Amino acid sequence: MIKQWARAALAAQRRGTDLRWRQPPGFTVHSGQNTPPAVYYLAPHPTTPRGGVRNIYRHVDQLDAIGIPAAVVHAKRGFRATWFANETRVLHSAEVTLGPRDVLVIPECYGPGLHRLPPEVRVVIFNQGVYHTFDRIPFDSTGPGAPYAAVRSLVAILTVSHDSAELLRYAFPELPVQLARNVVDGTVFHPGTDLPGRRIAYLTHRRAHEREQLLHVLRARGALDRWELVPIAGRTERETAMMMRGSAVFLSFSEREGFGLPPAEAMASGCHVIGYTGMGGRDFFDPVYCTPVPDSDLLGFARAIEVAGAAYDADPTAFAKSGQAASEHILSTYSAERLREELSTFYSGLGFDPGR
Repeated sequence: MIKQWARAALAAQRRGTDLRWRQPPGFTVHSGQNTPPAVYYLAPHPTTPRGGVRNIYRHVDQLDAIGIPAAVVHAKRGFRATWFANETRVLHSAEVTLGPRDVLVIPECYGPGLHRLPPEVRVVIFNQGVYHTFDRIPFDSTGPGAPYAAVRSLVAILTVSHDSAELLRYAFPELPVQLARNVVDGTVFHPGTDLPGRRIAYLTHRRAHEREQLLHVLRARGALDRWELVPIAGRTERETAMMMRGSAVFLSFSEREGFGLPPAEAMASGCHVIGYTGMGGRDFFDPVYCTPVPDSDLLGFARAIEVAGAAYDADPTAFAKSGQAASEHILSTYSAERLREELSTFYSGLGFDPGR
């Protein structure tokens, strides 16, 4: 009985902690109409690399490039993401005063606290995690359209994949939803000049139990003989790219992703990607360039890795060329130029005037 009580208390504590960080900070609001409008992207302040935060910084950089004033806003004073190089304008929330012509962009993770946003300021939801839209939104105590119905000044939703846009339009048919594609930086993620080694890379923070099962199966068959496993955790963007570039194969353990940047970055780095799309990854998991595996299909996953290993052994040069083709496809599709065009169109519709 004591153990059961302790577990319940720990679960309640975790729920409380999770809800607290999902509350947006308070903002000062002014009523003036003469101040030039600006775009402010609220972002969490994680202690480990997060692709969603990287995307927020990139949006602000691209808006700056076309002459729209913008900044990243963190609730933690002095915080700046450091796992990638940036000179992005970053502000603490206490430094921001919002006006009626400004736009406050809120990630989907703040869903439980959206009712706290100032009603005088235009709000855009930047939903990068569509399959987590309703996290911590209790069904029994909320009404239709939650959590976005709580935002009276919500003008639109931005999202990162066609898969995400389709689900959001279905769930919120009255709200405009626009795609703002992710970017894979070709100056960071690109194939190397040498053939990739007999290495299998993967990120460690997704579906660890399934990964262990998969590796056990492969090792039992001898399929990992002479292959080096390359787990990637807590690395900078450039370190991650280097590890991907040196690996022939990347395993995707994506799960309920709005897009799923790591497998796209691995393809850009010349890896043959095998694994789960996480749903959002269906936008780019083209079998011409990679090997998608049905979700939780352990046998299919293992067989695909063994097939890829045999292809590498048969002709490493041809294997590397297929990785280069995948890289070209990803980098041409998910470019900064295309994102800039989409952001320019979106914010022009909100009254901003891209200057360059």
